Amino acid sequence: MIRSGKYGQCKVSLPKNPFFKEAPVTVTGDKRLQRSPITVYKHLNEPTMKPTRLLLASLLASALSAHAQQVWVEAESFTNPGGWVLDTQFIDIMGSPYLMAHGMGKPVKNAETEVTITEPGTYTLWVRTKNWVAPFDAEGAPGKFQLSVNGQPLEKVLGTEGKDWLWEKAGTAELKGSAKLALLDQTGFDGRVDAVLLSRDASFTPPNEVAATNTLRRQLLGLPEKAPETKNYDLVVVGGGYSGMGAAISGARQGLSVAFIQNRPVLGGNGSSEVQVWAMGGTRRGLYPHLGEIIEEFADRASNSPAADPAEYNDKLKEDAVKAEKSMDLFLNTHVYGVEMGKDAKNIRSVTGLDTKTGKETRFVGQFFVDCTGHGSVGALAGAQFMMEEKGRMGMSNMWVLKKHEQAITWPATPWALPLELADFPAPRSMEPVGVKNKLNMSGYDLGYTPVPKMEEYLHGEWFWESGFDKHPLNDLELIRDHNFRAVYGAVSALKTKGGDKYTDYDLQWLAYIGGPRESRRIVGDIVLSSADMDKNIIHPDGCVPTTWDQDLHYPKEQYAVKFPNNPFISRAEFGGHIDRKNGYPVPYRCFYSKDIGNLFMAGRTISVERQALGSTRVMRTCGMMGEVVGKAAWICVRHHTTPRGVYEQYLDILKDLMNQPGAMRRDSVEAALYLPANAKKLPEVASGELDPKKMAGIVIDDEDAELVGDWRKGEGLKPFVGSHYSFSSAKGASARFAFAVKQSGTYEVIAYWQPHENRGKSVPISILSAEGEKSITVNQSQKATGKDGAQSLGTFKFNAGEESAVIFRTEGAKGNVHLDAVQIISAK
Repeated sequence: MIRSGKYGQCKVSLPKNPFFKEAPVTVTGDKRLQRSPITVYKHLNEPTMKPTRLLLASLLASALSAHAQQVWVEAESFTNPGGWVLDTQFIDIMGSPYLMAHGMGKPVKNAETEVTITEPGTYTLWVRTKNWVAPFDAEGAPGKFQLSVNGQPLEKVLGTEGKDWLWEKAGTAELKGSAKLALLDQTGFDGRVDAVLLSRDASFTPPNEVAATNTLRRQLLGLPEKAPETKNYDLVVVGGGYSGMGAAISGARQGLSVAFIQNRPVLGGNGSSEVQVWAMGGTRRGLYPHLGEIIEEFADRASNSPAADPAEYNDKLKEDAVKAEKSMDLFLNTHVYGVEMGKDAKNIRSVTGLDTKTGKETRFVGQFFVDCTGHGSVGALAGAQFMMEEKGRMGMSNMWVLKKHEQAITWPATPWALPLELADFPAPRSMEPVGVKNKLNMSGYDLGYTPVPKMEEYLHGEWFWESGFDKHPLNDLELIRDHNFRAVYGAVSALKTKGGDKYTDYDLQWLAYIGGPRESRRIVGDIVLSSADMDKNIIHPDGCVPTTWDQDLHYPKEQYAVKFPNNPFISRAEFGGHIDRKNGYPVPYRCFYSKDIGNLFMAGRTISVERQALGSTRVMRTCGMMGEVVGKAAWICVRHHTTPRGVYEQYLDILKDLMNQPGAMRRDSVEAALYLPANAKKLPEVASGELDPKKMAGIVIDDEDAELVGDWRKGEGLKPFVGSHYSFSSAKGASARFAFAVKQSGTYEVIAYWQPHENRGKSVPISILSAEGEKSITVNQSQKATGKDGAQSLGTFKFNAGEESAVIFRTEGAKGNVHLDAVQIISAK
């Protein structure tokens, strides 16, 4: 039986979109789900197509057989897409990939193709499109374009009607032999086209309803009722982000035959050039320090997020790493939308993928499957239970970059964008030179790119340009992305028209049209990891992947939510429990497979964790290590004829042994022994980001040794730091006393250490108690210290031998968090 979402087993149930119906399921008696209040969902596999829809499909089929020639042209299959980009994010919503004129205010080059006309005559041409700002009741239509036939633009301006995808009648043309079609963008503001339909029947109107549209699509394209299938792979990995790459490469190195499926033209997911989110999370540490070695072979070394040049995210390195594995077949531009279950209905037999450029469909058959989609799509299609918050979840980001030019740059009016004032959003920040940010992930590695000169001439809108907190994280994805577009275009308009001369010479250089989502479905495994386990450092017997990111969830930033309370677009990070960054908290293996589907693994954001714990496990390097573990576990399943659960119950020691092996180890077949190839990639030592106080000159008092009053939290995220951590606080009345005594009387320089952050104090009061009495100064810890590694001189002072002296920090009047790392006393001679 083919399971393809809402339309279950019906023959017309193979549109490109699955159309999930998600309904709450009450779970009782399962201790794995009793740690925290969660909402669990189960996909409804029963056919739910209404009789009227079945009748519609039947009538449509009859009508087609009676009508004159119909020619369906998929926009994504245009021979020359010109400047139009391929958008595949919303296939599960609107039924298809589509082309989009993403010129950021500048009309893009024409998309062109040629079609064969077997029956000459007068054709009516229809275009499936939408006015993308209409759902927001915004003024105008930014995505205007025309359709050209044989070099002659049809009179109708398209992209101006309706609040959803619909067919607009472009006009008529006399055609014979062949027809050259072209999409003529007028604005550069994201006009979009799903398909062009040519019909000789002037009375025919194509259906706007999605299911009927996809039925018509399949019939006119001649797609088979049942897609052809591949060979039987050992492992089928769906999703090409860090978690998918980790699983695919790890499985291939264990001698498995692997089908690796990604619905974009590049690998890396949020860490690709299309999205440009830094891959965070510590690797090569904890219980199994070889975990993460595969990830570090292809991880980015980008200088900024987003960067001045998207090439810093090194898509080619990622693809080369995958293609180096001979037992792996890579299927880019392939979107999985359906699942075929086995006869027992408890195991997946195959997943059905759509080639997003040609429309061809393929069933990928496998013994084991990994859901690395980020949305838990494979698990949901297969009927696995999953968790998902109704509201108040993390949103999706679309980051952006401005570039300074040598002359004034004009910017078109955007009356349909969000009407913003400068106070409605944070000003874009200047990019930092290479090596200032993300330094530890660069240390010892070939960057893989040539840095852009004059980095200070680029400004960027970063991760916190995020919306969709209370929108549906699946059904509303296109609306979330488009709301982000309106926010960014509105911000650029405000900067250009209300920012004075400061932004006159800037132009919008890059805006991610592929969104970076953070949270949707989490598939329920044999254990649901809680944040309480992390906080209490409860180590499970199958703990393995080290998660090092503090529990970090995003919420609307109140300062910028006043004007648009129903859909804010600027976020803030809210941190929960602190994680040991040096060793990490070991995430249990039982979070990496479905409790319901016998042959389904998962890795990445879709694993079995409660929401607060997701705040720690969701970052990309951590997700990649999950994939590494899953690839090894899949080999155990194949080699020992067991299941993902069986690995935990019977073969956990073998899994632990594999996790203790270097990431470069491989075997030539499932039965062969592991060996280390002579050409194995050598990685540099792990950069710790810690300064050893014992190796520093003079007297060093770490924050660990300071006398703290009030509530102070420990941190390790801002590097480098002295010792094992730093402390920070904004609590009322909190203080820290760094006491010391010199052995010889004299003049000494007093140095404080900190790393800057926007939430650090702008006027931190510091008192120095010396032989000269008490002197008070203030420092701005939101700015970088002037010395190396965060060292800031506070001045020179006289100290008497044997007398207790001190440097005291206070939170009163600090205007932000006070950062404590260390105080250093060095002789001024």
